[in-house]
Amino acid sequence: MKPFLKTRKLLRELILKAFKRKGFSLIEILIIITIIGILFSFVIINVRQAKEAAYAAVAHKELESVRTSIDLYIDDHGGYPADTDRDVPPGLEPYLAPGLWPDAAWPGSVFDWDNWIEPGTSEKIYQISIRFCPLGEPDQCRFPKEEWAADFDYFSSAYYCISGPCRSHISKPIDHPGYCVNCD
Repeated sequence: MKPFLKTRKLLRELILKAFKRKGFSLIEILIIITIIGILFSFVIINVRQAKEAAYAAVAHKELESVRTSIDLYIDDHGGYPADTDRDVPPGLEPYLAPGLWPDAAWPGSVFDWDNWIEPGTSEKIYQISIRFCPLGEPDQCRFPKEEWAADFDYFSSAYYCISGPCRSHISKPIDHPGYCVNCD
């Protein structure tokens, strides 16, 4: 039992000396700051990844909601709404959830209803796109920080294909950089 008492006494003396010393050495402070910095960088990276994942999840949910709105419009009007350039298709407002159009999930992005004819054919293309660049301002694009958007340009989009040979933009080939949300 004596060794335990000696260890306890020694530990007590060390703790008391540490409290009497008042303060930390420069090395101790630098080590603490370094550890806090490393931990903070891990937190920031994880928050950014979670934020991007949340944008993608919200975008998918909103695209599904717009698709449902278009289906309701078709039931009432017998056809798809006319193409619009980053605006609510005429007559679709009553079917959309409040505040759903034109702003999309990612900051600076907007919905765009596409009702196109495939060039050189009479095949129709119906899709809901999310555009990341203001109209006519290619230097103001704000693309998602996602792997699938790494090579995006002014004509690229994330899109929800309803029918036809969907793509990021009608003036570009089908393989132009874009991201189909519901394609396999």
